[in-house]
This record gives sequence, C-alpha cells and structure tokens, in this order.
Amino acid sequence: MAPMTDRKLSARSLGLSVLSFIASISTASAKIASTGLSVNFNDVDYYISPFSSGKVDFKAKDLSKVPTVLGFKPVTVVQGGVSQKDVSKLLTTWTETDDVYQEGFAEAVFLAESKGKKPRNIIAPRHKGPAKPDSTSIITTKNTDIPSGPYFLEVSTGSLYPVYRLYEDFAGSFVESLIPTPDGKFQVMSAQTSGSASLTIGVPSRLYFTKTEKKPLAGVRIGIKDIYRLAGVKGSNGNRAWYNLYPAANYTGPAVQRLIDAGAQIVGLQKTSQFANGESATADWVDYHAPFNPRGDGYSDTSSSSAGAGASVAAYEWLDIALGSDTGGSVRGPAGVQGLFGNRPSHNLVSLDNVMPLSPTLDTPGFLVRDPEIWEAANAALYGKNYKSLAGAKGKKVKYPKKITTYQFPTNANTPVQKLLLEFADNLAKFVGGTVTASNLTNDWVSTAPAEAGGLPLNQFLNTTYATLITKEQIELVREPFYRDYAAANDGRRPFVNPVPLSRWAYGDSVGNDVLQEAYRAKATFMSWFNSKILPGVADENQCSDSLFLYTQSQGGQNPRNRYRNAPGVPFGFSAGRISVFAEVPDVVFPLGEVSSFSEISKHEEVYPVAVSIMAAKGCDGLLTKLAQDLVAAGIVKVPKAGGTLAGGKVLMRRGLEGVHDHQ
Repeated sequence: MAPMTDRKLSARSLGLSVLSFIASISTASAKIASTGLSVNFNDVDYYISPFSSGKVDFKAKDLSKVPTVLGFKPVTVVQGGVSQKDVSKLLTTWTETDDVYQEGFAEAVFLAESKGKKPRNIIAPRHKGPAKPDSTSIITTKNTDIPSGPYFLEVSTGSLYPVYRLYEDFAGSFVESLIPTPDGKFQVMSAQTSGSASLTIGVPSRLYFTKTEKKPLAGVRIGIKDIYRLAGVKGSNGNRAWYNLYPAANYTGPAVQRLIDAGAQIVGLQKTSQFANGESATADWVDYHAPFNPRGDGYSDTSSSSAGAGASVAAYEWLDIALGSDTGGSVRGPAGVQGLFGNRPSHNLVSLDNVMPLSPTLDTPGFLVRDPEIWEAANAALYGKNYKSLAGAKGKKVKYPKKITTYQFPTNANTPVQKLLLEFADNLAKFVGGTVTASNLTNDWVSTAPAEAGGLPLNQFLNTTYATLITKEQIELVREPFYRDYAAANDGRRPFVNPVPLSRWAYGDSVGNDVLQEAYRAKATFMSWFNSKILPGVADENQCSDSLFLYTQSQGGQNPRNRYRNAPGVPFGFSAGRISVFAEVPDVVFPLGEVSSFSEISKHEEVYPVAVSIMAAKGCDGLLTKLAQDLVAAGIVKVPKAGGTLAGGKVLMRRGLEGVHDHQ
C-alpha cells in the first residue's frame, strides 16, 4: 500500500446518498433511501452495500491514520480465533488470493476476541510485502457475528458495510447486476464504472463465506439466465416489452433457491436469446444486443439461448459458474463454441416452477463452468436427491463403462480437429480399459425400430417432433397470456417479438393438436427404443450406464457474427444433438482443445475451441461429472481458463498498446 499521502480513496458518484440513510426517511413530501455508494480505492472500483453486517465499538484515535471518504473508512474484520501475531500473515494471504481484498483495508483490523479475554487496542507491525506501512491498528472486538473480510466502516454509527469489487461486463453478457437484500430478495446494484456501453457487475469478497457440508457453494459466484425469476427482480426473457409489462417477481423459483441455500452468490441476470429460442447474432437479436464470444477473434457467435452464460464464464475469471437452460442445445452449444464444460441433465431432475418455458416436455436446467469441482457441487445442490453423485462418496469405486460408442465421428486424423477428437476417444478408451466402436444410428433404427415407428426412417419419423413440441407448448404457456396482457395494457396493441420466435410460432399455429399428440408419441417411442437398445442403464450404481456415447459438439469453426443470414425458419429435422433431448439422457460437453485458422475479422491466425459431447444412460449424470474430474486429474482433459484462449490470455477486444494513449 502506498504511503498515507498517496493513498486514493474517493467517491465515484457523489449523487448517491451517504449510507447512514439505510432506513427510508419519510415525510409527507419526501422519501429518501440509500442505494449504496461507489468509491475508488487505490485505483480499484468498489461498491459499498447499503445493508450493514453489524456494528463495532472503537475509539476515534485508533482510526486516525485511516483514509476517509464521505464518513467511511476501509477496515478489515478477522474472525476464527486468529492470534494477533498471525494477523499479518493472514492478511497477506488474503491479498494474494481474494480479488476483492487489498492491503488498503488492512490499516485497521477488528480482531474478534477469544473467549475470556478483554478487548484491547494495540498497534502491531505489519508483515512486510509489496507495500510497507509503518503499522496496523488492531482493535479487538466482542462481535463474532460479522464475517471476516473487507468492509467500509461508517464512522458516525460504527456500522460495517460489505464491499463489492466492480467489473466491466465487456462481453455484454448480463442484463442486470444484482445484490441480495436482507429480506431474501434481490435488487439492482446501482453502480457504474467507466466502459464502452457496458454494465458494471459487483462481486462480493469470497472471504465473507465459509464452505460447510450444508453450504458447499459458499462464496461461489454465479450468473443466472434471464428466464429464471428472482424475488424482487424484473425479468425480460430477452424481450423489452415483457420487461416493461410485468412487475418484479414475488418469489424465487425452487431451482435457483436451491443454489442460494447452498451458499451460491448471485451477481446478476444474464442475456438469453428471445424466449429461449435459438438465435444468431446480428441477424436475429433485435431487442437486445447479442453477447460477445471472447475466444479467437472475439467475433464468433456465442450460440444460444444461454448466450450470456457461455460468454461470461469464458470471459471472466471473477465469475465461477452460470445457470442456463437446455431445450434443444441451449447449454451445449454455448459450452462447445466457448470451450467450457456444460451439461444437459437427465430430464425432470428439479422443478422449473417460476422459470419461463420453451417446452416443459423438453426443458432442462444446466450449467456452464470451467472447473469440474465446482460443477459437481452445483449439480448436487441443484438436482438434490435425484442426482447420483459418484464424487468422493465413501465406499464407492467408479466402474466406468468399457464400451465407448462414437456417432458421426471422424474416421481418420487428416485435420487437427479430427486428430483431437480421435485422440480423445482413444485416450478415453485406454482410461476406462475399453474399446471404441462406431455407431450408425440410422441403420440400427432400421433393423430394430418398434412397430410404432411405422417403418419410417429415423430422420423422417422425428422430422417435426422438436419443432412441434417447442412451438405448440410455448404458444399456450407464454405467447397467448403475454399477448392478452399486453393488449389489455396497451389499447389492444401487439408487442414486438424477434423474427425467430415469430417464425416458429407461426408454424405452431399452422398445425393442429393432432400433430402435437403425434409428437408426444414419437418422442416416447424414440426414448423407449434408444434407452433400451442403444444406451441402457445397468444395475450396478457405481457404473450406472452400459456405455458412453460420444458425438462432436464443436469443430473449431468461426461462425462470424457479422454475417447476414437467410430469413429464420422452423427447426425441423433430427441430429446428434437431438438424441438426449428426446431420450431424456444426460449429455455433457467436454472441452478438448483448440485449432488454428485464419480470421477474416482480425486478418490473423486465431484459435477456436473443439469440444465433444458424452452421453450416458438416463439418471447417470453423476457418472459424467466424475468422469470430467478424473480425466482432468489424469491430464486427458485440461481445465479451461477465462480469456481469449482456453489457456487464458487477454481477450482480443481488450488488448491495447502499452503506453499509448488516445489524443483528442
């Protein structure tokens, strides 16, 4: 930390009220309430929460050397019976490991007293590090309820307020930045750093949270797709008319609440393509601008509909995980093109109450994540007793299936992409002690299809199934009540809707209920056949699945977002990505690496992700997460980093020339 005369602590926005106005002050003519305070401390932007964590007693002379802004001083709280001689070392560790904490908070430390000892004030030498202030004021306190970490102390009241570090959402992946309120709801975080038309996202210090058996996600920062409703927050489903029409939600749905109960820290709502339909950047995103994929040249499409989730986890080291949804590929697509782990779980593992539906028959909640350890904990928290975890369970030894089936995989290694895919399949087979067999699903269907299929080829039998289910069900559950409510509030007018949902809904309007019933039958027929003939389960819960089924998820393509495409159409047909949709089996994306190609955007060689999808029998979700952990431990799969490549590094749009400044 710099000497006292050089320290920087300033309010970024003097228009915000001082936090002493936590409680609303009302008269017959005026009402004022704090929404928090933005400050800049040693060139780092922070947001001071408007909600106090508690109070401490102190003497003014103990804080005389601590800088002040608008009546607030940066301080540290240390709990857990830490001895005074160990405080210095602990604070140095915090500075190195927590992105919110900095040495500037260590000018004054409130140390929770041990039982039986009276509080006393001392001046203790600081641990010598990059900064070398003369001393730290250590003030013992009886308050053991305030979590350890950095705070801003309101001098006039003794109240301590937690801080959030502010980051720029340069990938454009968020809709709202959120903070929790004391009543279990959320409110928009009122803070803004400098940036180019970007939101500002605040993240709390990880030091405030301690992982326990009941809170395995304590301190884990998560973004939530803007189809999940959160208490106190307005949602949009990617549609501006919807956002303006409906009030904030009254309660948080059970899926998100499970994550909160497990300790996850929600930092914001994230962009979705409209009504969770698949859209392409530039061509289809009209109401909101599509997020930016940070990989490669920074201008490849993010895929959708969990576009904000994929872009944010790939771009930001400060974000741990994102909750998306997958109906026809909305998690798997973004995971593949941004080189992340991602999952479509077995269907119906958790209630999707208070979540906007695309098709309840097909909808699933899934995660996009870099670290499979966090992924495992999040899966266990979200899916609860329906999740068969194999990670760290006592007395259990995983017996991975020895049969590895590939579908639409390359047959030779003539290109870097083919080489990555085939090497992974071979390494996986060696790891489990099994063999790789190529599958021809079309031929398997011809020879073993049930009588209900009527002798139709697989592609023909399922050609309209997906399109019918997502359009007919969303028309009834979303479009019709939305249109009615909007018309009632706007003199009979129709709200604006993006081209893709309109084109799909038009198809749904053109077919009758008999087509919908046939779609239900076709899905059920395929699910029964696939889950018995191709990917059955086994009785041994430590193996769970008869085999592992692989197909290519991402081949390192660029898919530039500046292309104008044809008019949107209806998602007819059958593909590898539809298998898990109809069969209700878990389908998990593994990032394998990157391949190089010339970018027409940057006019330079760039690298783009290659990924594979692995399926297992229905209900065997934990097997695949455990496989991810074990393959990482074995060095077969690497944990991707946030940045321009899977190895990290600056995102291309964020690079600049050192020492070069703009001249006006």
